[in-house]
Amino acid sequence: MIRPLAPFTAKLEDAAQLVGASLHGASVVFTGVTHVDTDVEPGDLFIATPGARVHGATFIDAAVKRGAVAVLTDEAGLAHCAGIPALVITDVRTAGALVAASFYKYPTGDLTSIGITGTNGKTTVSTLLYQIFEAVGRDTGLIGTVETRIGAEVVKSTRTTPEAPELQALAAVMRERHMRHLVMEVSSHALTLKRMKGSHFAIAAFTNLTQDHLDFHHDMDSYFAAKAQLFTSEYAEQAFINIDSQYGKRLVEHAQIPVTTLSRTDSSATWHFVETHNVSRGVEFSARGAGGILIESRTRLFGGYNLDNLLLALAIAVECGIDPIELAAITPTLTGAPGRLEAVSLGQHYTALVDYAHSPDAVTNVLAAAREFTTGRVIAVLGCGGDRDSSKRPLMGAALARGADIAIFTSDNPRSEAPAEILSQMTQSLTVSAPSQIIEDREDAIRAAVALAQDGDTVLVLGKGHETGQDIAGVVTPFDDRIVLAQAIEAKP
Repeated sequence: MIRPLAPFTAKLEDAAQLVGASLHGASVVFTGVTHVDTDVEPGDLFIATPGARVHGATFIDAAVKRGAVAVLTDEAGLAHCAGIPALVITDVRTAGALVAASFYKYPTGDLTSIGITGTNGKTTVSTLLYQIFEAVGRDTGLIGTVETRIGAEVVKSTRTTPEAPELQALAAVMRERHMRHLVMEVSSHALTLKRMKGSHFAIAAFTNLTQDHLDFHHDMDSYFAAKAQLFTSEYAEQAFINIDSQYGKRLVEHAQIPVTTLSRTDSSATWHFVETHNVSRGVEFSARGAGGILIESRTRLFGGYNLDNLLLALAIAVECGIDPIELAAITPTLTGAPGRLEAVSLGQHYTALVDYAHSPDAVTNVLAAAREFTTGRVIAVLGCGGDRDSSKRPLMGAALARGADIAIFTSDNPRSEAPAEILSQMTQSLTVSAPSQIIEDREDAIRAAVALAQDGDTVLVLGKGHETGQDIAGVVTPFDDRIVLAQAIEAKP
């Protein structure tokens, strides 16, 4: 875990008073906060949170051996705290997040922080904003699915939105290094699990909401409610909301903060496109914004959904004080996020792309985008992850069959599930006939797609995007769709 160089200290009794916890033992001074025993440094407060499978109290002894001087936990965890001061409270997650934010003096509020939420598009919007801010000389921090950046420094991300102690420490480092902006993805899991407590954004933005994560949220209303939490005065000052879906319109009504609306086609929205024209390797567009602003430019990003992402990034950039004329000049240089319609080009006469699409809507949108610039056939490879929302598997399979000329069904990260069973669920309502195929081994599936490709075709490998490993039966082995696709292209006669 990255921490600021400047020292921070806090008293355990002050933390108890902040969150309403009971103090057991002496009121010691702590000099750090973490929830991971292997990240503990001498002087830390260790947060022992009850988990779905294991209680964090299991790791208290290891944390103490590494130098933890106190523990924040619940009544069940207190039994493991013999001889060490402890704060005890029922809601450990909320308390831990608030203590971490307070300990680092609420760093997200000291930056111009922008939180992006939605099913799809979070990574692309965040990446575009990071590129825009850096292009105009504003040092910026980025926290997201693919990577974390502190200015030019790149740190590997472990999840879309970090746990609260890590998030607050990262934001404090960004403040210490004089970042002007923090742009980050805010997941529904992070909001539900209280990781965002104590954080505050100048701007909260919403891309869209489509079926995903129902293994966690159970239904779309709960999923929406989780996202909607971000659009309250607790978390943000103002909202930017795409209204091209029922959930966007609904969110405008629910938001408790001032709202700016965006739409691809609805001219009543504050920001909307006036014209778009597909051109060679991109789209020319004109967009209207607040106060009649007109931005005319060109983007290398393909697909309507990427125009949505770009419009959101442009609107937020203008709100942050960037000149629309400068934005128009910058826009043609902007690129998508790694693993999002990322090209693999070795001189072949067909297009090869890798994309992270792993929801029914995302698969539909990416295939539609490919259709816009493909003169031949669209050949697509897709799998569904194991131990995740199984209800979307037949929907993703149907989206693949509907949108591709040749559909190849394969494995993604099967995790603890049998790949054959996942594939059966994906194709349960389909008749898969040649040249479409079911190929369980992902590398074999990618090679089969490339073998079928002819001049003018597009090969799309979907689902894993930027990921560099494949989880099979609990073992993660190196696997990068971009590398495997490149190797298949090179090996093709």
